[in-house]
Amino acid sequence: MRIKENLYNQRIISIDALRGITIFIMIFVNELASIKQVPQWLRHMPADADAMTFVDVVFPAFLFIVGMSVPFAFNARLLKGDSTKTIWTHTLKRAFALIIIGVFMVNAEYGYDATKMIITPVFWGLLAYLMPIPIWNKYAKDFPVWLKYTLQYGGMLVLIALYFLYVQEETGKIGMTPKWWGILGLIGWAYLFTVVYYWIVSGRLWAMIAFLVICVAANTINLTEGSFIQQTSWLSFIAGHLTHAALVAAGVVISLLFFDRKVAAKINWAVIGFAVLFFVTGYLLRPYFGISKIKGTPSWTMFSASICTVIFYFLYWLMEIKKITKWSNFFMPAAANPLLIYILPGVIYYFCKAFQIHIIPGYFRVGVPGIIWSLIFSTIMLFVMKLCNKYKIQLHL
Repeated sequence: MRIKENLYNQRIISIDALRGITIFIMIFVNELASIKQVPQWLRHMPADADAMTFVDVVFPAFLFIVGMSVPFAFNARLLKGDSTKTIWTHTLKRAFALIIIGVFMVNAEYGYDATKMIITPVFWGLLAYLMPIPIWNKYAKDFPVWLKYTLQYGGMLVLIALYFLYVQEETGKIGMTPKWWGILGLIGWAYLFTVVYYWIVSGRLWAMIAFLVICVAANTINLTEGSFIQQTSWLSFIAGHLTHAALVAAGVVISLLFFDRKVAAKINWAVIGFAVLFFVTGYLLRPYFGISKIKGTPSWTMFSASICTVIFYFLYWLMEIKKITKWSNFFMPAAANPLLIYILPGVIYYFCKAFQIHIIPGYFRVGVPGIIWSLIFSTIMLFVMKLCNKYKIQLHL
């Protein structure tokens, strides 16, 4: 794969801002999910509702940002002189790490037989959420090597032990199963499919557009009753993940349109055109499949891609052109450490549950007080990330 000379090499602050805002909202809605008596527009829509709220756009936004970062990540590694083997190894490690963490998180939630497990499910969940931190932490250069490897390999051994300590509820068998892949696992699969294709086609814009079309087509056929994809397990598996890969691919396409100077003169109309195209595609497919995040319908993916494109276009105009950037400092701790801030609330939850610690009274778990608490909690997590970044506690896959 060749270096894309026309791709900007500096960090794009508007991408970081979008990532930080998305993570902040993600923490907010995750905390809000446990609050009672909350308006439906602050929750995910049911599978059969044929509608979506802003909450249903959070996950797609993160996938979109993953895609936007792909050209920059590959270009940076090529400029650094990394070999093909090094790049592939890094890509596979990142994807499978996300998948593994996602599976552990899902199994911590349900599907276990507490009566047959040696350790309590709560303590099992605490360790499952906690171990990725020492394993994938980005240690400082002056950090003792022996301690680094002790923490990393010790964390791996704990995860392996957790696998064998898990007892399935329905079958009584030892070991976990991917009931579903979890949010991180879905991101891992979507990233893997997209990046492998991106590498094969050398990041060519037209080829990535073709991949986006293939993803939407596969998703559409997979949701069609009695289709050959739906009746073939491995094809259905791939098509299911291409649903989310479509959003990653959309991010790659918009990133290339924005930052490849060969199309810079047409950037405004091209990006606006794709935002409209995404929306029209979603609109035309809606009568056949509806809008549903739970089902992963093509209208949901395309409407989400359109929304993300418009939001990023606005941030790019505001931050890169108008140079209005100071407001984004509030969100940047999350942008710099997205995986840790996603995992940490789970660590806090299982720690409090294991030791029966109540952070807030029940009054703040209902209605408006609960909404206010969720905003406060998300803000607190940003300040926690600022401290973690300061003391070099950062997860990098």
